[in-house]
Amino acid sequence: MKLLMEIFLAPCQLLMKKPILVSSCLLGCRVRFDKTSKPLPKECLVVLEQKFNIVGVCPEILGGLPCPRRPAEISKNHQVLTQSGQVLSTFFLKGAHGALNICKNYGIQLAVLKSKSPSCGFGKIYDGTFSGCLINGNGITSDLLIKNGVKVINESELDAWLKTVKE
Repeated sequence: MKLLMEIFLAPCQLLMKKPILVSSCLLGCRVRFDKTSKPLPKECLVVLEQKFNIVGVCPEILGGLPCPRRPAEISKNHQVLTQSGQVLSTFFLKGAHGALNICKNYGIQLAVLKSKSPSCGFGKIYDGTFSGCLINGNGITSDLLIKNGVKVINESELDAWLKTVKE
């Protein structure tokens, strides 16, 4: 009888877990501009998988950009540009709206996004000069999600945040 209950409850518990949006590159997908990933530490990923239904997304890919692609930064006039001046804002906005639609469709209220990214960055992003300097600000997707009530944290905050999550 106990085994039958475990078999029955396992799918139900899966349905009870809240969904969480996570940058695909943090999940190990090679979708960054240089076709690399920046995976979370295994122990963080295990805890996330235990507590949440993970929905991975790369807004830049979702917006139609290829992989690999030229690096981009947000300029002072709020355009997303490559170092050669190619304007990519439309792709970034399309991807941000796609990520927001995913959040709305799945009832996602929390996103763990890649720091410093022109899409996913939260709190600090590159200054648009391609000099490696950081400024206060958010990426296009982070900004849109926040404006629509989704809590955003970056991967450096994840470990501390997970310790606050109740079972």
